[in-house]
Formats: sequence, C-alpha cells, structure tokens
Amino acid sequence: MVFGRKSKKVVPFRTAGELDAMAAAGAVVGRALVAVRAAAKPGVSTLELDEVAEQVIREAGAVPSFKGYHGFPGSICSSVNDRVVHGIPSKDDILAEGDLVSIDCGAILEGWHGDSAWTFGVGTIIEADRLLSEATKLSMEAGIAAMLPGNRLTDVSHAIELGTKAAEAAHGRAYGIVDGYGGHAIGREMHMDPFLPNEGKPGKGPELRIGSVLAIEPMLTLGTTETKVLEDDWTVVTIDGSRAAHWEHTVAVTEDGPRILTLRPE
Repeated sequence: MVFGRKSKKVVPFRTAGELDAMAAAGAVVGRALVAVRAAAKPGVSTLELDEVAEQVIREAGAVPSFKGYHGFPGSICSSVNDRVVHGIPSKDDILAEGDLVSIDCGAILEGWHGDSAWTFGVGTIIEADRLLSEATKLSMEAGIAAMLPGNRLTDVSHAIELGTKAAEAAHGRAYGIVDGYGGHAIGREMHMDPFLPNEGKPGKGPELRIGSVLAIEPMLTLGTTETKVLEDDWTVVTIDGSRAAHWEHTVAVTEDGPRILTLRPE
C-alpha cells in the first residue's frame, strides 16, 4: 500500500532479530500472494481473492494490515488493468481472460509488518502487458540492489528510475513512472518516514544503515504518468485508461547485501 510521508536523517533500522521477525510477517504475505495468484482465474471476483488472502493471513496467526486501515475495507488491494493501486475488492469485479491484475497485500505478525505487491495476468495476456509487468519488476529489483549501507534514500529512487530506463531500452518502448506515489519505511507501523520516490537525482535524503528497511514499490504504465482517484476515495486509475503494473517487496540493508523480507514460496 502506498502513502507519502516526510523524511528524517536516517532510514529507520532494526536489529538482526527484529529483521527475522519482519521476515516472518513477510513470509505470511508471500504465501497469501501465491494463494491469490493461484485462485485468480476467469469468473472469479476480486472479493473472492480477498477472502483467500485473509484466510491465509489469519491461519498463520497474523492480521491483515490493510483491513480497516484509514477505513479501507479489504485485506488486499486488487487493482485490475487501468487501476494502479488501492483497488477495493468487490463481488461485482469479475476477472476475465487477459486481465492484468496487481495485488497488494500486508500482514502484521507479533507487531511487525510485511508489505508486498505482485502483478500477473489472468490466463493469456498480450505481450505489451507482460512486458509492462516485467519492466516494473526489473525496476523494483534495481531499487533492491541499491539497498546498501552508506547509500542515501534517493540513491534507491535513482536506481529504480534507471531500472525503468533499462527496461525501456530493452523493450523498445516508453513506460510512465506514476507520479506522486512510491515506497516507504516500514516496521511496527506500515507507513513510516521517509517516503521513497520512484525517480530522482541520487545522493539525497536520509542515509541507509545496517538494518534499514524500505518497502520498494515502483508503479509503471503503458502510457501516462498521471492518475486520478475514483469516487470511492481509494482506487487510483490512469487518466488515459492505459494499463498499469505494481511490484513491491519489503527489503532490509544487511552486511551481506539486500535482504528481501517478503519472499514468496516457490
């Protein structure tokens, strides 16, 4: 889930034991996302997907962190096609062959948060949509690689932007980096300072230290960078109707390199 916050001098950091606790919460999120993807077939509603995620989360002894958050009604954000983020699960929102689905999911386990998002197709999707999702994943992975001690916040932002540009060069097309949305620090709260932009000049903002944790979440479109919020006050859509993708992992800085805390089972 995506919100903007102010910045501080250091990205919040955790002990090794606290990172393990966050990884346990993240593993619950990973299992929920895998279960949702397995259930996402033509004719299935996004509310049914929400129920799948909530069951996995609660059976693990965790709590869905999105449910009730600022009044959000779901355990997942289900954003289909031109919906970028914060789509509300609904019994009337029925998946169809060729849909591009972004699922954002969070869980709280023993007070620690995990937050992750995954974009995938329903059945067979067109090549442009497949490449869009791949580009967004590559951008996220570029940001993850920049989670190194001594780097600054916007070094991660810049890496995400460069990842997008590399995908554009590889795919021979432009992608829109969604304006105004990005990642965030995370720990015992889901959204903490600082906000992480998905583009920008390097070398600015709070410093990353061993144990610093960020939710890294690029959002790309096949067209515009501009969005609007629907009348439900949650769902963010592209203003030109172009399709969007959203990938996210919660990631820690360690002495041994970046550690993804929201791993999904194979």
